[in-house]
Amino acid sequence: MSWIIFAILSAIFAALVAIFGKIGIQNIDSVLGTTLRSFVMFSFLAATSIFLGKANLFSTIDKKALFYIILSGVAGAISWLFYFFALKGGPVSSVAAIDRLSVVFVVILAFLFLGEKLTGQSILGAALLIIGAILLTLK
Repeated sequence: MSWIIFAILSAIFAALVAIFGKIGIQNIDSVLGTTLRSFVMFSFLAATSIFLGKANLFSTIDKKALFYIILSGVAGAISWLFYFFALKGGPVSSVAAIDRLSVVFVVILAFLFLGEKLTGQSILGAALLIIGAILLTLK
């Protein structure tokens, strides 16, 4: 059950990303802001890996895992480029609400590619997320 605590903490820090990002890119280019943010993330995570003694585990990563981690990194970079483009021009609450529709896409893609169950409950949850994003975006 500790994953629930981690997921809640992730959501809290994701909210702070939106708020700090919106403030930070007010007077700079969004691509530059995303690049700076990525550099800070890399530096922080590299230091964390070293501090926790995980750096020596890099040799345990097989080629398949590395390939998918690289794809995840590229997808994340593209996601953050578009996210900061959207933050630059739109209201942070609307941008964040639409961005969280990623959960709907995860449900669909997990069903298609990972074989996760698509239940009435998950379909209803996805529909409510869509409705919520629409309500938060309409002004």
